[in-house]
Amino acid sequence: MPYKILQQLPDSVRDNLPEHAQEIYLAAFNNAWDQYKSASDRQGDDSREEVSHKVAWNAVKQKYEKQNGKWQRK
Repeated sequence: MPYKILQQLPDSVRDNLPEHAQEIYLAAFNNAWDQYKSASDRQGDDSREEVSHKVAWNAVKQKYEKQNGKWQRK
């Protein structure tokens, strides 16, 4: 299900990512949720939610990287 506010994101996202990265995650997740509504739009057997989380993490990794256990802007 799409997220409306940062506080709704999974703990694994909120506890690890800086606020700006969380905003990227939320926007990418919601966009993917809409884009991959139909199973025929997804590759493999991943659920709509799984695909949306993968897309969101990939969006974060475009601007952030994990260094010494913390996510930092590239």
